[in-house]
Amino acid sequence: MDAAKDLRMTQLLQDPHSVREEREKVLEVAIGREVRAFRKQQGITVAELSKLTDLSIGMLSKIENGNTSPSLTTLQTLANALSVPLTAFFKGYEEKREAIHTKAGQGLEIERAGTRAGHQYSLLGHIGSNSSGVIVEPYLITLSTESDTFKTFQHDGIEMIYMLEGKVDYLHGSEIYPLEPGDTLFFDADAPHGPERLVELPTRYLSVICYPQQKKG
Repeated sequence: MDAAKDLRMTQLLQDPHSVREEREKVLEVAIGREVRAFRKQQGITVAELSKLTDLSIGMLSKIENGNTSPSLTTLQTLANALSVPLTAFFKGYEEKREAIHTKAGQGLEIERAGTRAGHQYSLLGHIGSNSSGVIVEPYLITLSTESDTFKTFQHDGIEMIYMLEGKVDYLHGSEIYPLEPGDTLFFDADAPHGPERLVELPTRYLSVICYPQQKKG
């Protein structure tokens, strides 16, 4: 498949350069902002919301201005009155976002299923359960002169390979792709894939695997 042509035909919906609204760092302020926003969206005045919730106008004003810490009972009352889930009041709060920095040569050496002698896998970072619902595993793979070839990898998710050094004929499904430094191969990892022929050694490439995280329960 002509990747460039396919990309031109596909409408990419996510803007990688977009900036979200700045998240609040104070929980009370974040909650107050959301309460006010939902109230105004529904065209309800503070006085009307007071009647719907039995909360005083003064208390509602404090909540919306972030000057008090409302109890969960109060928040549930407001959620019921505004017909929104309780969690909607927390969406503007600063959530923890993980970042993994791995210095050169400090990747975790691991044994992956199907690993052969002479195949070195360095895991460059890992973020487990997260709000995106996606697990990403980046590997630096080195194939030495002792490596043998195989075509047994097959797993869930999407994988991307970016060639750094050497040359390899890489199998995906029934197709073979000649890869050299600077080349990228992006594919559905559910099809059998792996190095079919090591053309020039040593070979090094980045392998990034993405798959949905398992839901608990």
